[in-house]
Amino acid sequence: MEPILSKEQIAELLLGIKSGQVSTDLKDEDLSVSQVNAESINLFDMARSSDSQQRIPNLDIILDHFAQNFAITLTNQLQRTFTITRTGIDTLEFQEYLLSQKDAGAIGVLSLDPLKNGALMVLDSELCFSLIETMLGASTEMDPLQLDRKPTTIELNILKSIIVQACSDIDKALAQIIETESSIVKIESNSRLVSIAENDADVLAGRFQIKVGSLSGKFDLVFPVATLDPVRDQLRDLLTVTTVSQSGWYDLLLSEVEKMSSTVIAQSGTVTMPIRNVIKLKKGDIIDIDYDPNSPLKILVEENLKFFAIPGTVSGKKAIHLTGVYDKGE
Repeated sequence: MEPILSKEQIAELLLGIKSGQVSTDLKDEDLSVSQVNAESINLFDMARSSDSQQRIPNLDIILDHFAQNFAITLTNQLQRTFTITRTGIDTLEFQEYLLSQKDAGAIGVLSLDPLKNGALMVLDSELCFSLIETMLGASTEMDPLQLDRKPTTIELNILKSIIVQACSDIDKALAQIIETESSIVKIESNSRLVSIAENDADVLAGRFQIKVGSLSGKFDLVFPVATLDPVRDQLRDLLTVTTVSQSGWYDLLLSEVEKMSSTVIAQSGTVTMPIRNVIKLKKGDIIDIDYDPNSPLKILVEENLKFFAIPGTVSGKKAIHLTGVYDKGE
């Protein structure tokens, strides 16, 4: 921190300026030092981006889950090792996003029933032709095709199976917050023929990088903010203790516990006897038990009293009929 001048020093400085002893002109080299490079920013765009991301929290978790599942799906389907990495999430207006997709090769319009508005899966041209070559058996070590054209209708139909598989993986990722049945509505190569939101509506674009061998490409998952608004609370609570306790581990443990076997005993009475008397027991001895034939049986589950019952028979076999539940408070 610069020292603060005293009144006497300020007075001497003003006197020096008036007398010309202190120059107020900056030298050229001083100007060069004080100037810095700067970029213009749009504060309105920054505010819109921040607001949208705050309203849709933890979307990165869903997208990362999708990327992991989709990479496994492609690896199993095409018998090649795929890696998919999320590279970012951008917030912008829908019309602005479409105008930026001049290099889009295939655009899949997705339905995310029961969520409204749907979503887009946008593959760039290089990725489209690389996937088609891979699906047709070409080596992944080949140089990527640089074709200055859009995919044909036949090529789009080949790519459609990839997007259909992606729909299943989107459902798996969203299953953490909501059950969806995603499907592909249509696939286009012209961005002007797709519409899932108003031109000025905000959309969230998840950016992905996909690699297989020496081939690589990019694709986007685009969600209108209006699509995800109904589940923003579930997304916000995705990492809370309550949600974690209801995760897959909880369901798995609960399912396995329900399958475990347990010992159930219908107890008519008990006898307390010294060990020395037990040792002397022999065939024909009579042991008195503390049991009233008119009182209900005690039903023990893993040696803990849980129910009361009366004995009987069903189809010639011994059985018990539950008459009550043991309450410790009684």
